[in-house]
Amino acid sequence: MFFLPYLRALFQRESDMGKIVYCIQSLRLRTLPLSVSGIILGGALAARKGMFSWPVFVLALLTTLSLQILSNLSNDLGDMRKGTDNAQRLGPARALQSGKLTPRHYHVMIGLSALAAAVFGISLIYAAFGCLFCKNGYLLLGSGALALSAAMAYTLGRKPYGYRGLGDLFVFLFFGLLSTCGSYFLMRPEPAELLLILLPASSIGFFSTAVLNVNNMRDMANDKACGKMTVAVRLGIAKAKVYHSLLIKGGWVLMIIYTFLSFSSVWNFLYLLSLPLFLLHMRQIGSRQGRDLDPQLRVLSISTLVFCILAAIGFQA
Repeated sequence: MFFLPYLRALFQRESDMGKIVYCIQSLRLRTLPLSVSGIILGGALAARKGMFSWPVFVLALLTTLSLQILSNLSNDLGDMRKGTDNAQRLGPARALQSGKLTPRHYHVMIGLSALAAAVFGISLIYAAFGCLFCKNGYLLLGSGALALSAAMAYTLGRKPYGYRGLGDLFVFLFFGLLSTCGSYFLMRPEPAELLLILLPASSIGFFSTAVLNVNNMRDMANDKACGKMTVAVRLGIAKAKVYHSLLIKGGWVLMIIYTFLSFSSVWNFLYLLSLPLFLLHMRQIGSRQGRDLDPQLRVLSISTLVFCILAAIGFQA
């Protein structure tokens, strides 16, 4: 992994070397499959139009992974500072919360992740357009700067948007629209085509928002006590589950509409093979609460990735 040499430089003393394990755990690896789903789908839709670039695709993946890691680390640090990561929280214990790592370790990792995201992002734009300071370059540089800022501002800062119930909106915008439409545009810069691409992009946005909603339903009691007013906290558990169902169903409806509008082969519906995964997930959400919801984070993340991979294959037919 690209960050390991920097982590080794951070822990010079022999007694600190064991902390590398906790650093890796702090990256929340189980969230990474979800972050690349939109890139896979956007790249596949561009390939469907005869435009695909492996360098652009790989750099887009690296940029997205760096931003996801940056978001995860910033979230841990922000929640620790505000007291939200405490003994009452039902999710996995964080290394910072348990004292395995210090804020200093997080500051360094956040800086390295932000640097990696910036370097990969700039390289991505140049690989796609052959320039940075041009019309498309300015557009993507601005989008990248917003994504970098949003990754850190979820729980960090004086007025973190995650504490005001805006996390769902930002996840939809960045993990759905920007991820899918952005990767498509980087390979096929045709703005007029993005209107149709908004349908599958919104589908991924809804699924990604649903993953956040599972997290927020799990921790809603502690979040409410700490003043973190997520959508789940504002709705209450019963309505949050209805909201969750609408997100999943909405994602499927939008993808099916897109498939009919751009139909070229029955193989375009290959992603339907992932439907049982989503149905099982929704059944589990309906019958579980609190800590028992935690496994569904991974289930929905993997289901979304499988959905995107099958769609990517099916849309090439």
